[in-house]
Amino acid sequence: MSGAVQTGWVSSAGPAAPAPARSWRRWLLAVTVVWAVLLALLTWVSVREDPPTVREQRSLDQAGPVVDRAVGELSRAAGVGGLLELSPPRVVSGCRVTPFDDGARLRREVGVLAPAGSEQAVLTGIADRLPASWRAGVGPGLDGPELHADAGEFVAVEGRPTADGRVLLLVETGCRPVGSGYRPALSPAAGPEAAALTAALTALGRPGDAAPELVVAPCPGGGLARTARSAAGPGPAESKDALAPLAGNAPLLDQPPVYAYRAGPVTVLADLAPDAPRLAATVGCPS
Repeated sequence: MSGAVQTGWVSSAGPAAPAPARSWRRWLLAVTVVWAVLLALLTWVSVREDPPTVREQRSLDQAGPVVDRAVGELSRAAGVGGLLELSPPRVVSGCRVTPFDDGARLRREVGVLAPAGSEQAVLTGIADRLPASWRAGVGPGLDGPELHADAGEFVAVEGRPTADGRVLLLVETGCRPVGSGYRPALSPAAGPEAAALTAALTALGRPGDAAPELVVAPCPGGGLARTARSAAGPGPAESKDALAPLAGNAPLLDQPPVYAYRAGPVTVLADLAPDAPRLAATVGCPS
C-alpha cells in the first residue's frame, strides 16, 4: 500500500473559466475609431469654416500687399544708383497648408548692383537702411554673405550674391491659403523707363513698338518703383557695343552677357544671353 497522502481533489467541473476579454476589447476599439473619425471631422470643419487663428494662415490676397510694400522698401534701401530691376511676381502653387487644403507661395525679387568684392558692403548697407522692425542682418552663407529680415506678417526677406556683379533680394510668403488670389498693383501709364527701354531696343536693332511688361511696387514715401521689361526676341546674338553710346561709355556693370548703365533717372539692364536676351529699365524709390 502506498504511503502517499492525497491532500486535495479536482472538481469534476474542471478549472475556472477566465473572465471574458473579447467583449470589452471590441468596445474599446469601436470607441477609438469613432473618436478618430469625429476628430478628423472637427478638424475639417475648423479648416473650412473658422477664421485664421495664427498669421501663417492669412491668405495670399492678404499677404500680397505686405510683399509689395516690402519690395518698395528694398527698392528705397538699394538706392537710386544701386537698384537694377524689379522682377515680375511669381505665384507657385502645389504646397499644402493642411492635409486637406492646397496652398500657394508668392515670391518677388529685386536685383541690385554689387560689383565683385562689394557684396558684403552692399548687403550691409541695405540692411542698415531697412526699417528697424525688420531686424535685418547680414551673416555668412554657403556662397557668401546673406541678408535675412522679417517684413512682418511672416513675410521673409533674403538676399544673396549672384555670379555676375549683382545681389538678388527675395521676398516670399511661404505656403498660404490662396483666398481670392494675389492681385498685382495696377500699372500706371508709361514713364521715363519705357522711353529708355525703347531707346535700348532701337540701338540693338530690335522693334520697340510692342508694349513692355510693367512691374511696380509702392515706395514708402509715396509714388512707385517701376521696371519696364521686354524680351529681345529671337535673332542674332547681341553685342554690348550697340549700347555703349547710350551708356556714355561709362557702364555701371560690364559682366558679359550682362550690361547695365544709367540714362538720366533710369537704370537699364541688358542680359544679352544668346538663348534668351532681355532688357529692363527701372526707376527706383527716392532714398
